[in-house]
Amino acid sequence: MAEIQSLETRQAFGRAAREQAKRSLHAKVGNVDRDPVELLQQNSAGRVEALVPLRYGRMSVSPFTFFRGSAILQAHDLAETVNTGIVFPICGDAHLMNFGGFATPERQLVFDLNDFDEVAPGPWEWDLKRLTASLAIAGEHMGIGRGPVSDFVATAVHEYCDRMREYSQYSTLDLWHEIVTFERMIENAESDEGRRLLLKAREKAATRTNESMLAKMAAEQEGRWVLQDAPPALFHPGGPNSLLGEHEAWSNTHAWQNKLDAAFNAYLGTLAPERRALLGQFALQDVAFKVVGVGSVGTFCLVLLLIDSHGKPLFLQVKEARESVIARYFTSDVPAHQGQRVVAGQRLLQAASDAFLGWTTGPAKRNFYFRQLRDMKISAEVERMSNTVLQGYARLCGWALARAHAKASGKAVEIAAYVGNGDRLADALTEYAFACAAQNEKDYDTFMHACRSGKLEARSDEDMAADFRV
Repeated sequence: MAEIQSLETRQAFGRAAREQAKRSLHAKVGNVDRDPVELLQQNSAGRVEALVPLRYGRMSVSPFTFFRGSAILQAHDLAETVNTGIVFPICGDAHLMNFGGFATPERQLVFDLNDFDEVAPGPWEWDLKRLTASLAIAGEHMGIGRGPVSDFVATAVHEYCDRMREYSQYSTLDLWHEIVTFERMIENAESDEGRRLLLKAREKAATRTNESMLAKMAAEQEGRWVLQDAPPALFHPGGPNSLLGEHEAWSNTHAWQNKLDAAFNAYLGTLAPERRALLGQFALQDVAFKVVGVGSVGTFCLVLLLIDSHGKPLFLQVKEARESVIARYFTSDVPAHQGQRVVAGQRLLQAASDAFLGWTTGPAKRNFYFRQLRDMKISAEVERMSNTVLQGYARLCGWALARAHAKASGKAVEIAAYVGNGDRLADALTEYAFACAAQNEKDYDTFMHACRSGKLEARSDEDMAADFRV
C-alpha cells in the first residue's frame, strides 16, 4: 500500500508548485500559432461524413457554440503553457454548459459535471481555464459588459478555491461521499431569483424521465414500440432516412444485428452483477441513430429503446468514444479502450454516476460507452439568465468543479496550498478568460470565412430536415 504523507508535506508540495508555475503565468493564452480550420478538420476525421456539415452548422451559430465544439483548439493552445504538475483525470471540456442536474441511482437530484468525452489525465487548471473562458465568451455573446463578466469569472475561481480549501480539511471518506444536491444549492442561493429558478429546475427535472420520452420518441406498432424517425437528429441506420454511408453496410440488418448483440453482451460484462440482472428484465424494442450536442455531432451515437413486462421504457444511449483532445496534447497513460477511459473518468469525477454506465467495442472496432439517455437530466438556459443568476451559476460551477477535482485527485490539500486565498489566481484567470475570448473570436471569424468560401460546408438542422420533407 502507498505511504501516507503528512499534511505538512503535502502543503509544502502545493506551495512549491508555485515556483514552476507562478500563478500570474496562468494569464497566458498559450500557443495560438495554428490553423483552426485544419485542426477542426482533423477532429472531424472518421465521423459520419453526411453529419459533419451539421456539426459545423451548429458551431456556426455564435462564438459561444463555436467554443463548445472546438475543445481541440484550447487543448492545443494550453499544451505549451506552464502547469502546476498536479495531474489527475480531468473532465477536459468543463465549459459552463457541461454542468447540469441529473438523478443519482438513489433518485437524488444533484448538480455535477455531465460530459466526459474528453476526460484524461491533465493539469487541473486546464478544466478551470475552460470554465472561465466559457463564462467570458458566453457573457460577451450575451452583450454583458466587461465589468460584470469579470465578476462572473472571479466568482467561479474564488468559489473553486474556497471549496478546495474546505475540502482539504475533509477526511478521505467524507470527501468521497460529498455531493452537491439541489437541496443544498437552494439553501445556499444568494438571491431570491436564483432560488426560484432552482426550484423550477427541480420541478422540470421530475418530468424528464424515461416514461415521459416514450410518447415523444416512439409509437406502438403491432404490439412493439418503434422509434420515430426525425432526421437529421434521429433516424434508423438501415432505413430510408439514414444519413450513414453505404460503406457502413447498415442495410444488411441481420449482419449488423449480430454485431450489435455481441457488443451489448460485451457491455453487460462491464456492469456489476446486480445491474446485469436489472437489465435482464427489459427487452429490446428498437435501435436508432441519434445526433446529440455540438462537439459530438458526427460521432456514432445510438439510442436503444427497451421495455419491461409492465410496458415501461428504458432508453439507453450508446455513444462513440474517440481519442481525448487532452490525451492528444498532454502525454499520459490512458486506457487503450476509449469507452473505458470515459467510464472510468466519469465514475471517478462524478459524485454519483449512472447505474447503466459501461463500455463496449462495436462494429468496425469503434469504441462506445453506454448510459441512460435521460434520467431527470436538465441543463442551464444560460442565454436567458440575468446577470445575478449567471453569477450564481458561475459559483455553482466553481463548487461542482472543485468537488470533482478534490474527489478524483485526492490532492485537495496540495491544490489548496497552491491557490492560497485565490486572489492571484482569480486575477490571472480573468485576464486569461478575456484573452481566450479574443482568440476564440478570431478563430470563429476564420471558421466562418471557411464556411462562406466553401472550404467547409455548414448546414443547420432546419436545412437538413428540409431534405426529408415531401
